[in-house]
Amino acid sequence: MMSDLFHLDVIDLISERHLMLRGKIEEYWNDNSELRVSNSEWFILAKVYKKSPTIASISKSVDITRQATHKLVKGLESKGLVEVQQAEGNKKEKTLSLTELGIENYERYLSIKENLMNQIIATIGEEKFTILKDILASDWKIE
Repeated sequence: MMSDLFHLDVIDLISERHLMLRGKIEEYWNDNSELRVSNSEWFILAKVYKKSPTIASISKSVDITRQATHKLVKGLESKGLVEVQQAEGNKKEKTLSLTELGIENYERYLSIKENLMNQIIATIGEEKFTILKDILASDWKIE
């Protein structure tokens, strides 16, 4: 598989690596937890961690339709990971917050990501990892 990557352009390489990393995290999570959480649900949990955003703002920031966001939120709520509250001063808006179980599981998820990043650092070296992170975080002027 690795030799196949050398024939890809940068956009496809980034996509392949993203899928590989998400797959590894999901595989590790599923092997070590009875609670199933999809990648889309993790994106929502990341937006809610240590914040209380509105469902509408989450929908915009993760680029998921409002209807799909509501469905994902319902799933997270049924798993006991998030709580939905009425937004102060706005009867239409609802905010989200993580439950104790949500915080505990999200922090386990962060630990899995940290371990995976440490494996990458051990393989490619700290300097290359920092350069990669800086390149990915820089403004590419593509909007």
